[in-house]
Amino acid sequence: MTIIGLSAVTVAAVLYVRPDMAQKVSHLIAPNKSVSVAAAPAAPQLSALMEAPRAAPSEAVEAAPAPLTAEEKALLGNQKQQQFVTSWLSKRYRVAGDAANMLVSTAYMTAKDVKIDPLLILAVMAIESGLNPFAESPVGAQGLMQVMSKVHHAKFQHMGGVQAALNPVANIRVGALILKDYVNRGGSVEAGLKTYVGAAAFENDSGYGSRVLAEYRKLKQVATGKNVPTFTAPTPAPVVVKTAPAEPKIEAPVSHEGIAGL
Repeated sequence: MTIIGLSAVTVAAVLYVRPDMAQKVSHLIAPNKSVSVAAAPAAPQLSALMEAPRAAPSEAVEAAPAPLTAEEKALLGNQKQQQFVTSWLSKRYRVAGDAANMLVSTAYMTAKDVKIDPLLILAVMAIESGLNPFAESPVGAQGLMQVMSKVHHAKFQHMGGVQAALNPVANIRVGALILKDYVNRGGSVEAGLKTYVGAAAFENDSGYGSRVLAEYRKLKQVATGKNVPTFTAPTPAPVVVKTAPAEPKIEAPVSHEGIAGL
């Protein structure tokens, strides 16, 4: 027993001095327990889990667009109207698309400033000049709206004088101002158109107002997206049957033979 005890003490001393040998002995005695196990991380507290932000979804969800304001809706509707009207007028009066777009845009902007229906302005332009900005009449009416620049020269003063009468922007603006003034004076669109064409002192306007209003109604339909024919068959003129004038009746001379004694 004394020898065994001394041997155990000797082995313990050697293992203490030589730790590498102690590790080998440990592998021999308990091979499954020699592997060091890393300490598990401490579980987070419940309060930390409750306060933590929620995990973002795997796919980002785009934010819904803000609803359009009333002004934005009106603007979009206005733009659609102008596109419909521009295309229709371009085909009806054989005007280049860019030129028609410029005229329609100017009419809408002018109508907003003057406070008048832009389609009424365009209807007057169509009947007066066929959308020809250089149209001139024998009596001196000029431009798209056939403005009498000599009569309304004061309205052109801040636009460069009467020389600007053939400028589409100036002509549309002055024509719109004159038209609105006449409508206000007459109390109705019909009365305003009659004055605009210079027929205020006459019994009728020879159908001018009817033609403008007919074009206006078509433009209102076009502005809503309706399919309106660009060609309108002209109304046939009434047929007048001319007859040869009747020959004058020649009466026979009266004989005075029977009354000679009177």
